[in-house]
This record gives sequence, C-alpha cells and structure tokens, in this order.
Amino acid sequence: MGTRAFGEFLRLYRLRSSMTQEELAERTGISVRAISYMERGRVRTPQRRTVELLSEGLGLTSDEHQEFADAGRAGRRTPADTDRPDPTGTLTRSCVLPPELTELTGRDADLEALERYALEAVASCRLQLAVVHGLPGAGKTALAVNAAHRLKESFTDGCLYLDLRGTDRAPLTPDRAVRQLLHAFGLDERVVPNDPDDRLSLYRSLLRDRTVLLVLDNAADEAQVRPLLATSNGTLVLVSSRNTLTGLDVRHRIGLDRLTSDHAVELLALVAGQHRVAAEPEEARRVAALCGGIPLALIIAGNRLASRTQWPISYLADRLEDERRRLSVLTAGDLQVRTAFEISYHHLDPDAASMFRRLALVPGSDVSVELAAVVSGQPEETAELSLEKLADASLLGASGACGRYTCHDLLRVFARERLELEGSAEETQDALRRTQHWLLEVAIKAALYFDHDRTDVGAVEGPDPVYDRQSATRWLEAEQSHWRCSLRTAAAQGEHRRVLDLATAMHWYSDLRGDGELWCEVFGAGAEAARALGDRRAEAEQCNFLCWALSVLCGKPYEALEVHDRAVAAATEVGDLVLEAWAYYYRSAIDSRLTLPAEAVRHNRRAVALFEQAGYPTGQYLSMSWLGKQLHMTGELDEAVTLHRRCVAHYRGQASTPGNDELLSMVLTRFAETLADLGDLQAALPVFDEAEALFRKHGAVVGVARVQHRRGQALLNSRRLAEATDQLLSAFQLLADNRWSDDRVRILEQLSELYEQRNEPGLAREYRIQALTECTRYETPANRETARKLAGLLGIRRTDQPVAGAG
Repeated sequence: MGTRAFGEFLRLYRLRSSMTQEELAERTGISVRAISYMERGRVRTPQRRTVELLSEGLGLTSDEHQEFADAGRAGRRTPADTDRPDPTGTLTRSCVLPPELTELTGRDADLEALERYALEAVASCRLQLAVVHGLPGAGKTALAVNAAHRLKESFTDGCLYLDLRGTDRAPLTPDRAVRQLLHAFGLDERVVPNDPDDRLSLYRSLLRDRTVLLVLDNAADEAQVRPLLATSNGTLVLVSSRNTLTGLDVRHRIGLDRLTSDHAVELLALVAGQHRVAAEPEEARRVAALCGGIPLALIIAGNRLASRTQWPISYLADRLEDERRRLSVLTAGDLQVRTAFEISYHHLDPDAASMFRRLALVPGSDVSVELAAVVSGQPEETAELSLEKLADASLLGASGACGRYTCHDLLRVFARERLELEGSAEETQDALRRTQHWLLEVAIKAALYFDHDRTDVGAVEGPDPVYDRQSATRWLEAEQSHWRCSLRTAAAQGEHRRVLDLATAMHWYSDLRGDGELWCEVFGAGAEAARALGDRRAEAEQCNFLCWALSVLCGKPYEALEVHDRAVAAATEVGDLVLEAWAYYYRSAIDSRLTLPAEAVRHNRRAVALFEQAGYPTGQYLSMSWLGKQLHMTGELDEAVTLHRRCVAHYRGQASTPGNDELLSMVLTRFAETLADLGDLQAALPVFDEAEALFRKHGAVVGVARVQHRRGQALLNSRRLAEATDQLLSAFQLLADNRWSDDRVRILEQLSELYEQRNEPGLAREYRIQALTECTRYETPANRETARKLAGLLGIRRTDQPVAGAG
C-alpha cells in the first residue's frame, strides 16, 4: 500500500477510538504535527518504532497491527494485499449515476447555470452546495442526472449518486446514506465502524481529501442532507428535492418552473413523434397548455399518443379539457400525475393540507395571506404558516409580489379533487359565500378612499388589508381578478344590493385605474342591479358611469348615447339635479368624441348650471374645468383662462388631500396648456411643474404622463425640440395601458411632426405607422379622421388592413 493508505488507516483507527490527534500524541509520545503529516500522507515512510507506538496507542488487534505495519512499509502492494479490506476510498461501482434521460427539454439555461456552479466549485477552497427544487413532475431528477453526466469529468475523484428516497414512506436515513457512500468510496464492510458517529466521522474524513460531484437526489428535508455535508475543497453537492430546503446554507438554487409553451410542444413532439405534432400543431399546443407545461404530464400525454396511433391529438386535447377527468387522462402505465401530487400532499400537516384544498375555491390566479385566511377559515398567522409550508413543498409558487402565492393549474385541479373527497358540500358553500362577501366588502371599502364626498369608509368583517388610499390602490389592483369574479357571481345569484354597492363605490376609483372592459362590466352590472331593485335614482347614476366608460375608455360614443338617454330619463323622473348634471357632463364628453365641439360646450354649460343650482361644488368645478378645456379647443381662449383661474382658486382653497391634490393638478395642467397656446410659455412652464409635482407626490403615474404630454406639446410648438422629445417619449412610456390609447395616438402624431422638424423623415414615418396602428384600437370619429390623414401621409389607401411594417 502507498503512504496515503497508511494515513487513511491511521485516521480510521484514531476515529474509531474517538481520539483527537492531541490525545493520540499524548498517549504515544509522537508529536501532533507528525501525526497530522502521516494522516495527510506527507510522511513517505514512517519509522517501525513509530508504527509500533501508534499501534499500541490505538489498541489494535494483532491482525490489525499486521495490516497497519504493512501499510507503513514503503513500496507497492503485493498480490496478497489485494484480498485485504481497502480503506483508501477508491470509488467503486456503487452509487453510480442512472442513465442520462433524453427527454430533458427546455432546461438549457439551468444546465448552463449548473456548469458555472461546477467550475466555481472546482476552484473553491470549500464544499459548494446547489439545490434544484420545484413542483412535482417538474423534472428535477432529470436535470440533476443530465447535469451530472456533463460535469463528472471536471471532478478529479469522480461522481457519486445517491437516491435519498425522500418521497417514500421510509426515506433513507442519514446513517444508511453514510454507509452506502462509504461503500462507494471503496471501503470493505469489515473496516466500516460499528458506531454511527464513527461512520459519519470516517465519511467526512474521506470526503475531505477528495474532489467529487455528489448528487443527492430526491431529498426529503434538511435533516436528511445536512449530515452528508463536510469540508471538501473542490467538491460540489447537487441536491434535488420537492422541498425548497430553506434551512440549508445553500450557495446556489435553481427553482424549476413550468416549461414555456414552445418547449412544452417540443417535449410533446419528442415523445409522441414529430410527425404527429407537425400534422396538428394547434392541437398539440392545446395539449401542452392543458398539461400546464409540467414535463411529467407532457411525457405521459406523449406516451398516450405514441401508444394510440389512431388517436388524433385533438381527441386527447378534448379529453383533457374536462377538469374532472384531466388527472385520470394523464396516466400512462405506472406514470401518473395524480400519484406524483399525492405523495407531496400526504406529507402535509393537517392545517397545510386543509389550506391546499380550500385554495381550489379561490377564483383568481394568485392569493394573498388575507384571502387565504378567509377561504380556509384559519387565523391570519396560521394561514401564513400554512402557505409557507405549501411553498416549501413546491405545491405553491411565489407570485411576483411579496406576500402572494400562485397555484399551478394542474395542482388546482388536484386540490379540487381532494376538496370533493374530504370536505362536505355545506362547508364548501360556506367558504365560498364567506370569501365572496369578504372580497366585495373590502373592494367597497377600498374604493371609497377615492370618493371626494365620503370620509367614512366603514369596517370589514375579517382580515382588513386596507387602511389608507395607498393600501386601497395596492389591494384593488392585486385582487382585481378576485373581486371582479365575486361581482359576477353575486350578479348571477341575484345579490343586487351587493352588486350595486360595489358599482357605486367604484365611481371615483375608475377615473384612475382599470380599462374600459372592466368598468363597462362593473357599471353595466350596477345599472342592471338598480333596475332589478326598482331604484331609478341608482339606475340614473350607474347609467352615467356606464356612459362615461363607453365613450371615454372604450371609444363607443354611439352606444354611450343610448345609455345617456336612459340616464337623463331616470334622473328627470326622480328630480335629481346632480344626476341630471352628471348626465349632461358625460354627454359633453360624447360630443367631444364625435367631434361636435359646439354641442359639447352647450351641454357642459348646462351641466355647470345644474351643479351650481344643486349646490354641488365637486361637480360644478369639475365640469367648469372641462368646459375651460372645451373652450380652449374651440379657440375661445380668454374665457377658458377665466374659468381655469376660478377652478385653480377653488381647489387651492380646499384641504390638501390626495383626492383634492389630484383635482388641483388636473386643473393646473389644463390652465398651463391654455397659457402656452396663448403664447405665454414662460408663465405656463411653472404651472406644469406644480401640477407634475403634485401628481408625483401621490404616485399618480397617468397624471404625470398627462403633464409631460401637454408640456411636450407646448415645447414642440415653441420649437424647443430636444426638450419636447424627452417629454413626449417619457409620456408615451408611462401611458402603456391600452385605456390611454387616445392619448398615445396624439403623442405619436406629435413625435412624427417633431422628427419632421428635426429632418429625420425615417423616424417620422415610423411614428406615423405606429399612430395608424394605434388608431385601430380606439374606434372614434376623431381617430378615424386621424387614421385617414395618416394613411394619406403614408401613401396607404386602406386603413382597415394591417400596415406593412407596423408593430
């Protein structure tokens, strides 16, 4: 045996005796340094007397002494030595990698990341740990095994693979894992210590002097992995697990998500056959979508198709469409998606399992802690702990926002199955009703923070995540899909009062957020609820709101006119001057969209008069400000300035609240725009600046964009082209939402004009093409006229066809 073998024997017997190097030195009279050198193989030929002293100090038997002495002799092993137990740790054929899986698809970025980690590990002076985690069926083992086959040659002492069987009823214990790894290091059972602690110490000592890739597949938890980690220069331990193993000090993490649509179809084609997918590409994409991008589900679907050559892909897709049998369809031999989910589910504690089942009742794509607490019936603290356990088990994913969780489509189907199997119909209905009512109550409270005429927003039964205007904005945006779904359910169930209360509360908030489709649905439902309740006043109010959404947000002025007539009739019938004034205020907006400026001014003057007669200053000054803008557009600038000054003075006299500040910002913007068109840009610019500062103070992004747009237009008119470019481009980026398509058309037009003035005709043409494309998204007479003009400038005859090069 070589000198390294002697050192290994020395370390093995010392550890078996539970002695430190210092204790052995004291017992034998040999220095600690010498013992250390011998264990590390730095002493080439230990003296016979040294070997005898060590043997005596270690308490070796006569056979062990003979082997120890043989190991201490310099030279090669004799043929007789080959039958003796070898403690040197030469890697054997146990713990070898499984075959490489060819179905690994769409994980190139993850493989590249693992290659980087391996390079870093080999050059490191400490053991590196990488964890691959993800939901059941995501392909964690496939990634780890494929990566190991690629990387094993980078590690001097080879690669070891161990299945920790973390999903079995009896996972591999750390001690049994150590024993298997000792055998993989080449140790004969006869020299493996009987004491578990000694075995662990020996394993760590053997790993310490080696550079290996150690793959620990299918880990159950941190306690199973932690004992297998040790100091080892240049070693990479690659762990795969359904759990995130957050308790480990992990250098690198890879969380496997679903495959992209293209990669999912690619995997399906790899298993089912390229010719099958090529023949039905759209149906293949449908199957991939219904499998949720989970590799296991895609492989099963591919195997079903490969074994049923008479099936068109559309047949399998149709079967998968039925949620109630989707998991049953995703079965091929002993491969089952349901079984993969069940393994993780049965490892949950009762609270987490109950939470998982109840999340099937959540209508939207993600969930907050508060909503989860309501639907599960758990206190918030317990609910958050349950959600974290589900996330650690990869049964929930992390949403893009803090404190929110997502559930994969197939896992949601599985959760619904478990709910039907384990829950009562009565409990489920109670949870649904409780959740629906809570969502509507919180939505109403949140929306009322934007009401200029209300100070009391009321209380909510249950978790209350809304406490001011900012939290209200966050909640309404984050939970929009949930409260919108609850509104639909309430409308379908005839809960007219709840529907009407929500629609009424949303009036002022709708000015700031949401698209036309949302608000047409909300206010349309509100109008129908009011009609069902026989509340003509409320019907007039909801028709006013719907009229605004149709004309301003959806570009449907003719439909808005029909709703306007309903609003006027109902308001007149109940004798409500404020509602009648609002009706004419919104009618003036319709007239503007229909390019009827004189009619717009006439109807708005009537609105101002009615608001003043009713003693309602909020409506009076809003309509007066809008009238000032309309007069500006008709060229009556002097009266427009007078009205704007009155509005600015009014809002400056109000208490500084977010709502009043935003109204002041709006009238300041209109005032500055009129000043600029009067030729007084120097007076206009400070007013623009004040308006923008107020909008920024309250995070009103659209308001900031509107100021920048109007300022950019004013600078363009004054030929301050560089400043105008910055303002217009910034405004365009901020108005990315389609609800502001009308503004985006105007900005694109102005940018095309600007680049003409800068003698850059190529960019000017590009912006005209974008403006023409944008016009098709917002159908109004004004936009049709703009599209006709742009088409003429571009030399395009038809504007109802896609423009070549547009986009």
